[in-house]
Amino acid sequence: MKHIIPNIQDWPIYKLSERRQQFIQEINTATFQKLNRLSTEQLKDMIERTLYSESSRVKNDPWEVDPPNEALFWNKLKKRLEVEGGINPNHTEYRVLLEEILRTIINRYSQEIVGSFRMKTFLFARKFLTVFFNVIFNPLRGKHLFSFWTSTKYAAEKIRVIGPLDKIRQLAKDQILVLTPTHSSNLDSILIGYMLDMKAGLPGFSYGAGLNLYNSGIAAYFMNRLGAYRVDRRKKNLVYLETLKIMSHLSIVLGTNSLFFPGGTRSRSNHLERNLKLGLLSTAVDAQRSLSSNKEEKKIVIVPLILSNHFVFEARSLVEQHLRQLGKEKYSRSKDTSKGFWNGFKFALSFLRNDTEAVFSMGQPMDVFGNPMNVDGKSVDHRGHEIDISGYFRINENIVTDPQRESEYTKILADHIAEKYYKEHVVLDSAMVAFVAFQYLLNRYEELDLFGVLKLNPKTLLFNESSLVEGISQLKSLLIQKTKEGSILLDTHLEKMDPEEILIKGINKLGIYHLNRPIIKNKKDKSDLKISSCCISITTNWIIMDYNKNCTGRKY
Repeated sequence: MKHIIPNIQDWPIYKLSERRQQFIQEINTATFQKLNRLSTEQLKDMIERTLYSESSRVKNDPWEVDPPNEALFWNKLKKRLEVEGGINPNHTEYRVLLEEILRTIINRYSQEIVGSFRMKTFLFARKFLTVFFNVIFNPLRGKHLFSFWTSTKYAAEKIRVIGPLDKIRQLAKDQILVLTPTHSSNLDSILIGYMLDMKAGLPGFSYGAGLNLYNSGIAAYFMNRLGAYRVDRRKKNLVYLETLKIMSHLSIVLGTNSLFFPGGTRSRSNHLERNLKLGLLSTAVDAQRSLSSNKEEKKIVIVPLILSNHFVFEARSLVEQHLRQLGKEKYSRSKDTSKGFWNGFKFALSFLRNDTEAVFSMGQPMDVFGNPMNVDGKSVDHRGHEIDISGYFRINENIVTDPQRESEYTKILADHIAEKYYKEHVVLDSAMVAFVAFQYLLNRYEELDLFGVLKLNPKTLLFNESSLVEGISQLKSLLIQKTKEGSILLDTHLEKMDPEEILIKGINKLGIYHLNRPIIKNKKDKSDLKISSCCISITTNWIIMDYNKNCTGRKY
């Protein structure tokens, strides 16, 4: 699709990267001004807590990505505070010392957090990801190998975008977008970035990437140059959190489109997120207040994005983490039988022959208060009447900062986003099959809890095909009704498919990038389906995952 801003050098994220050091200084100044409002005693306590937490982190939880002088840096600051501060803690110079240390810490954090955007790296990544997704989403058979390097059509055909894309593109020309996707895989960031570039034609987005991902040299090289800012989840101190939030706030105010994963991390159970993180989300509200205060006409446009797919590469490890936390001593990890040369060869062969897709459902755009927005960027109420959103920030006709009030606005926004996740989530055929099969298991072994079912011998488990077809038929009717009610979305082509066809296609897509499929044909009795020879816990994990993600976790 044609880009709304064809010249990359005109993209806001490119312009921001070109003035990176100036941007860092702006972050430093704004963060210092906010934190320096504390009293001397409060400032001292905050700095001491920061130095203690950072010293503990360096000692007990070091990462390869940490700077080599990390321990030395924090020890020097700690000694300086102890030595120079011990001379006369009540003297005016003590306040100056605290402010100098605070500035040093803030600059350390901002230099770490702020990334960059390099056009050459972006253009290379665009070509590389075209090849990558061509292989991921399409079977190799019947295609010329070199066409994967030159054609974008293969991946484009298998990345579907549903929702008001034209409206979002129009809004992006004059407004600032904040995308809030669901999160279930490490692949999400690059897949969303590729979709926004190649399918939506939108300029680059600023997005947060966990600092742990930078442990890989290759990943660090690309993320450092593709608009990602670094987020270290080990750091919980106030100075770091304020630096991160002010960076996000200033980035949005300067016109850079941003992407937040409001769930905070990948969903281990693959449930659609309900309890969203408010930290970075609050910076969108802050940014709107700043724009309104400066009488800027631009608005922050919130766009929920829901990913539906047939596979998650790291599904096994994610769901095992979820089950371990849920069941504690009840859960025992399954033995990994997928290793070995022959299994690796079979997986590689299967990988190149599989055919899948990813579906992106883009929610209706709304302002930072959850009000719908029309194509002209106007906020409207349920009757279509225009709303002056600057009024949300006014007290006695003046726009003022009210942290408590804006905190409530952020909670309301999070509720609206979570509601959109459910209403505009697309149910796929693989999810329907997984859900019905999961319910079949629970009903058949109703005397067992989930962890009892996980311990069953998979070779003894059979699914009667006619029972699954009947279950799919009932589920389809229910989903069609819920789609009409506006509470969920059923993939459009499924309405025209009969249950038998949904079953066949769903089985073919379940677990496609794992060595053992969850459900396979029973060679002894063609009327039955059975659990594959892999461990039952892996099999059921797949069913749990797709059931939770694509059927919203409700037992229909």
